[in-house]
Amino acid sequence: MPAFQEIEQKSAPTHGFTVLSQKVELDIDFASRSLKGKTEITIQPTNHELKTIRLNCRQSEIQRVTVEGKAASYSYGNLYKRLQLYMTTGIFQYHFPKSRIDALRAGGKDDDEFVISLPRGIRVVEVDPFSVAAQEALLGRNGVMTRSDGPIPETPTGRNAEENTTNNTLFNPLRISIEYSISEFRDGLQFVGVQDGDSRYPHVYTRNSRFAGIACCLFPCVDDDFSRCTWEFSIRCPRTLGDIFKKPRPLANGTDIHDSNNGVTPNGITNDVHKADSVMDGEDGFMGMTEEEKALEVSVVCSGDMTDDIDDPKDPTRKTVSFTCSNPILPRHIGFAVGPFEHVDLSDYRDGDDDERLGSSAIRVHGFCLPGRADEVRNSSMILAKAVDSFTEKYMSYPFTSYKICFVDDLAPDVATSASLSICSSRLLFPENVVEPLDTVPRTLVFALASQWLGVSVIPANASDWWIIIGGAWFMTDVCLQKFFGKNDYKFRQKMMSDKVVEMDVKRPCLRTIGEKLSMDPGEMEFLELKAPLVLSILHRRLVKQSGKNGVDRCLWRLFLNAKTGVLPNAAISTDSFIRICEKVGHQKLEQFFSQWVGGAGCPSFQCSPRFNKKKLVIELKIEQVQTAEASRRQETSFIESSNFMREAKEYNYGVEAGPIQNNFMGPMTIRIHEADGTPYEHIVDINSNITRVEIPYNTKYKRLKRSRRQKERAAAAQGLDVSGEAQDDVLLYCLGDVLQSEQEVADWRLTDWPKEEEDRMNQESYEWIRIDADFEWICKTSLAMPNYMYVSQLQQDKDIVAQVESVQFLSRKAGHPLVSSILVRTLMDSRYFHGIRTLAASAIARSAKDDLEWIGLFHLEKAFQELFCYADSPMTRPNDFSDRGLYNIQCAIPKAIAGIRENNGKAPMRVKKFILDKLKSNDNGGNEISDHHYVATLMSCLAQVLTTAYGPNNFNFSFEDDADEFEFQRDALAELSRLQRIDEWIPSYQNAYTIAALDCSSMLMKSRVIPRQPAEFMQYTQMNCADNVRLKAWSCLVDLGMIKNPHLLKFLLYSLESDPSPYFRDHLLRIFGCGLGQIALGELKAADEQVEELNNGLIIEREEGVSGREADLLRKKSIEGAIAALRVEIGNDVCLQNALEDALRSHNTGYNDVEGLLEICSLLYEPDDKLEITLQYPRYWKAQSLGNGKLKFSRTDKVRTNLIPPLVVTKPEISKGGSKGHATHPKPSHPPEKPKRGLTLVNKSIQTQAQAPTQAQAPMQAPMQAPTQAPTVAPTISLLPATANHDTSTPSVSQPLESRRLLLQAFSSSSQTLQPPVAAAMLTPPLTKGKKKSLQVKLKVPKNRLAEITSTPSRNASLLAKAPSSASSTTPIIPPLVSARPPKASPTPGPAITPHVSSSAQSITIAGRDNVPLSRKRQSPSGDEPQGQRPLKRQASTDSVALAGKKSLTRHSPADEELGVQRPLKRQASSEVAIAASGKPSLTLKLKLKKNPLVGGSRPPADSTG
Repeated sequence: MPAFQEIEQKSAPTHGFTVLSQKVELDIDFASRSLKGKTEITIQPTNHELKTIRLNCRQSEIQRVTVEGKAASYSYGNLYKRLQLYMTTGIFQYHFPKSRIDALRAGGKDDDEFVISLPRGIRVVEVDPFSVAAQEALLGRNGVMTRSDGPIPETPTGRNAEENTTNNTLFNPLRISIEYSISEFRDGLQFVGVQDGDSRYPHVYTRNSRFAGIACCLFPCVDDDFSRCTWEFSIRCPRTLGDIFKKPRPLANGTDIHDSNNGVTPNGITNDVHKADSVMDGEDGFMGMTEEEKALEVSVVCSGDMTDDIDDPKDPTRKTVSFTCSNPILPRHIGFAVGPFEHVDLSDYRDGDDDERLGSSAIRVHGFCLPGRADEVRNSSMILAKAVDSFTEKYMSYPFTSYKICFVDDLAPDVATSASLSICSSRLLFPENVVEPLDTVPRTLVFALASQWLGVSVIPANASDWWIIIGGAWFMTDVCLQKFFGKNDYKFRQKMMSDKVVEMDVKRPCLRTIGEKLSMDPGEMEFLELKAPLVLSILHRRLVKQSGKNGVDRCLWRLFLNAKTGVLPNAAISTDSFIRICEKVGHQKLEQFFSQWVGGAGCPSFQCSPRFNKKKLVIELKIEQVQTAEASRRQETSFIESSNFMREAKEYNYGVEAGPIQNNFMGPMTIRIHEADGTPYEHIVDINSNITRVEIPYNTKYKRLKRSRRQKERAAAAQGLDVSGEAQDDVLLYCLGDVLQSEQEVADWRLTDWPKEEEDRMNQESYEWIRIDADFEWICKTSLAMPNYMYVSQLQQDKDIVAQVESVQFLSRKAGHPLVSSILVRTLMDSRYFHGIRTLAASAIARSAKDDLEWIGLFHLEKAFQELFCYADSPMTRPNDFSDRGLYNIQCAIPKAIAGIRENNGKAPMRVKKFILDKLKSNDNGGNEISDHHYVATLMSCLAQVLTTAYGPNNFNFSFEDDADEFEFQRDALAELSRLQRIDEWIPSYQNAYTIAALDCSSMLMKSRVIPRQPAEFMQYTQMNCADNVRLKAWSCLVDLGMIKNPHLLKFLLYSLESDPSPYFRDHLLRIFGCGLGQIALGELKAADEQVEELNNGLIIEREEGVSGREADLLRKKSIEGAIAALRVEIGNDVCLQNALEDALRSHNTGYNDVEGLLEICSLLYEPDDKLEITLQYPRYWKAQSLGNGKLKFSRTDKVRTNLIPPLVVTKPEISKGGSKGHATHPKPSHPPEKPKRGLTLVNKSIQTQAQAPTQAQAPMQAPMQAPTQAPTVAPTISLLPATANHDTSTPSVSQPLESRRLLLQAFSSSSQTLQPPVAAAMLTPPLTKGKKKSLQVKLKVPKNRLAEITSTPSRNASLLAKAPSSASSTTPIIPPLVSARPPKASPTPGPAITPHVSSSAQSITIAGRDNVPLSRKRQSPSGDEPQGQRPLKRQASTDSVALAGKKSLTRHSPADEELGVQRPLKRQASSEVAIAASGKPSLTLKLKLKKNPLVGGSRPPADSTG
């Protein structure tokens, strides 16, 4: 086993000062959802060279900064403005704000956030350490706090305790005063009930977080993990609820003037009024409040102790409440809530004896809630008073003077922790008649209380130490709940959590690494909260077994003591310090334990094989660790889950590697053997290798003694004898599952007993059963090769609930059998079992409900439900009685088990369907004090489940006609579900349980194609007028149905994500969106549709699919790289998604976490593009004025240029009479250019070649358009579009975008990759010769509705294209928008080296005002033979009617290159222009102008020149 790896500790930042204290004054305005504040920070410089003070501040507007009363200069950059896309950037520039978030997550600091420069005259002066000023400074930093229980020396509060007293040098403190305002909150503070249409009670609260970055959204501070200080807080707010909605007072230059009622300031300046919401329309925005509600007092709940509550003497509608926190705490642990809260004294639930015993250590516990929910607070939080007493006695005194808990709306997490205050979500509240939340809510609230010790008072030293804080707080919670809920509940919960950790801890990083990535994804925190307390639990058991009494609870006590006495600097605990504490308390070395469970990943898996050696009278036990083999096997068979897709994708992007699989876990393990006499013998085995072999001595001389006693007991019970008298020694006193033993009961229940062969085998066994890890000291998976009857004996005779769970889990994995069903139904009917064991047994019985077993499992479940909850000998259920919580859980578990029973064809038997529907219809909760909302919702889910068909490889259904009973039942079931859904609209259930269950049922039935898909049914519940949990369930159903691919719904989803004011809704909707992306990436939507289609048609259709397709499908499901690649292919080019993400990233409503999540999604979909588009102003014209003497005065005018400068126009070339035939000469540059005529010019531009720089650049030529003599006055136009990618397979395609609606035209060859329409000039080039530049003008007339292909046979010197490998000619037409419907006819056209050609596959050019005139060209093979083939390009359509131009590089090929697919740039370039005009006659005039290739003359073109 490798040694415990040390992680580099992050040292405290040194900014040159430490914070001594901070005072904050806030003025909250509900109407405009704004805040004005002032803070005063007292710092202690640590060196005399301090020039700048760096603070954290976000989303604020700084108004004034002073240092020691003098105005100071500062620089401030709002982080939130730099976390959104700029208006000139798009979605492909997402990496700009993401890089800043990545830097902050990595621990970097934003130095440009808020920097204050010391003003002139303010210097850092050294003071005498023994002077009075120095002593006051020391007391301000490390003062002695006075509490009721005596003086407590406080710990250093600065970033570095050593930094403050370096060389015993002290400097004078500095006071920084900052005035600011916040008009737009995105984080830090949440307003509720003040927006238009929100009828809830208005209140506001802080959104505290475990991590830094939230406090600086409320006030400037040093928001990091080290800077503790004392605090003073003053909050000015409305006095009553009616004052909240009254119009605010006027402002005078940003300052309240309370005594100015006419809106005029004393200096005569008229004031502006606060910008208010639409809810302020009218005289008052009371929104229908009663006078009693208007008079409700507004309360302020804040961290620390309240010192003042004073009404404003100048404004009677407002008041100021002050608090002080004398314990040094971090800025992020300051929290408050303002609203019309009701106060509940939870200390009343403390017993009088506890008050007397604790005395002054009895902490007052206060509850606060919105009006009308006080009873729910009492019912939900009554445990807190006893919990705080338990913590005080077991660990250390409470670190503050009182504890407050406040319930608010829209809180994203369930609990937000701050000093002496826990802000909790109102979702946790439940009335007295609801029992379901008892399993979760008390545990959550006690954890919030435990976080005051671990989380606020003691903090992690580094991010890698978060596992101590989270795990320790949950460990304290579970140990406390064991006292209130019992040992069985504690151990059952621990066993379920252990099994879940074993299942989840696959390809996960270790606990220390997870601590550094907690903010990356919510799944990381969930896993840490699950595994960290379990690690401390198994450590606790090992320490207790070793020392006898001292466990992890004693280690935590020592930790709190060290933090209180200053042994831990800054009260920050590190992993190394915690290990030393545990080793000192446990008196043993624990490096190996922490290396395996904290520094390592994964869980062990043991396979045990016992064998009894009769000669030696020992039990030979072989223990083998097989976690490596299981991990390899799981990696081959397991797939990525859509719910974990975003987490794994983020880990992949950030390079978070999973911890290596440990081959050997080492440590002590307890083996317990129950021998034949019933006596358990424990043996501690040291696991130190991959395979461990031990010999355990055997102690019992007589076999089967206990077995015979049990047989006697059964016989006595069958005869009705009393086993408590003289026969007590002859029977087994403790044996669970011994109900239903009489012959009549056995016959009525159709029970089966062990066969004679099994009885004989049992009599030959030397021991009853063996327990591996009997004391639950490992988080592991065990597999013990033990006969079935030994597991049954363990289930019936072992008092340990963990042993019972293991037995039921073993039986549930076995194939169905009447004997197994009989054993489990006895377990279900025995009330001595813990209710968790009975519910597990009910689920396991369903495996025996098979046709070949005569549905024995279904019979036992029906019989058990009838016996427990129905009238005698009647299927009619009795009125509900949920007073017994264990029976209530069983009443919910049996229908769940029955709903999962299926026939061979995958459908539920009609008997099962009628059972569920009857129980739902006959449900009677009239005389029950407990609500049946959860029970009815469970029956609704079961009813929808039985309507679906279970998919499986052995489920065949060849019935094409459903029975009439099936249709009738389906109609009745759907009607019942609809009825309950409508009831919830009129009589709401607890947290809308009926509606949520109905939406789940509809989604389930739609996915199974039982009912048609109707997304509108869910869309109506996504509106803002619905409850958040209902909206989220509706969105989850829509995503499960695959509607995320709908562009309109996707756009609405992202709009809801960016615009909703609730952070809870945005957070969970973002997770739903990530789950939907996972479904697309893994191909689950397509696979589900195909599977449902095949099975509903009654046949399984085997589709032939290529190997590559199957491999790609497996790759995307097993590899996160393949899933991300598949996701980009699926929706990476979705323009609607891109636009919606851009709008969401530009929103001013989303918070930091929302923006971070959206940017992570962008990183999965798009490749970043370093591009920034800017907008420049039009250039202005300048005028020149002569001043004489050769002086000119230039001045800018108001006239702007809106058009581009036209390119250089060359005069029209003329045919040289003395030149060679077919050649043209260019005019001299001295001639003035001729004004070009209107027309269309198709220009061929070539990309720069790899040649060297030329001697001189050549300017492009533009030939004027010449129309025929009979042409109309208005020149016609030609509409063109680029070619699509559909070409012949012999011509590969490469897509090229249009730029500014300009068409790329280039030459085309058989081996070049071309998509755009080529220009004909490349094939019309006559042989070039050395000498003067000449040009050729050719007029080509084509009759109407005729097709002409212009071909040429260029010579070797004139060819711009290399010879094709084959002799087949290729044709490159100019692509028009339309193709003439009439077949073209041949029309000969005279001309030198130009011959017309007729082809039926060519296309046409559309001339404005004319019919389609087809035109194409074809290049003949170099040999001059007739063309063997022709490659027409695909037709296209366009609305363009302007000149289009582009460029494309030319390539040449050799036969060797053709085989390798290599393209080489040509060394020659040419430019040509084609001018096409139409006249009134049915003809087309084509003008071709060609200039000499510069390469022929020996010069090279410039690198950036184009033809």
